[in-house]
Amino acid sequence: MHQIGIPISVSPAEVIRKTSLGAALDLCLELGGFEPKQVQHDLKLDKAQFSRWQSGQEGVNWPKLTAVMDFCGNDAPLLWMCHQRGWDLNSIRKVESEIERQNRLLREENLALRRVLQQGAS
Repeated sequence: MHQIGIPISVSPAEVIRKTSLGAALDLCLELGGFEPKQVQHDLKLDKAQFSRWQSGQEGVNWPKLTAVMDFCGNDAPLLWMCHQRGWDLNSIRKVESEIERQNRLLREENLALRRVLQQGAS
């Protein structure tokens, strides 16, 4: 099992400029700061198959593609596919996970407490 990469924002404009799923896959790796060899090795992906994905000669296996996106910390290939199907990438938003919700609530509480402390110090 591999660790999921730190989430990285992907600009819709960057995704829209890509002309193929292979190019979006390359963007995914680039944004994650990885070379194809490293991803292939760490995820135990076949080098020839990965090359065929990039060139469009072979369809991408969904579980393997999600593993690559998790590893790289971004969804560039998925966003590219959405764009190709006519979705507006500027209006798509990710659902907040339970951990993200708890984190947001704690940050908001922390900020509120800081305000109270600052008002008390004034």
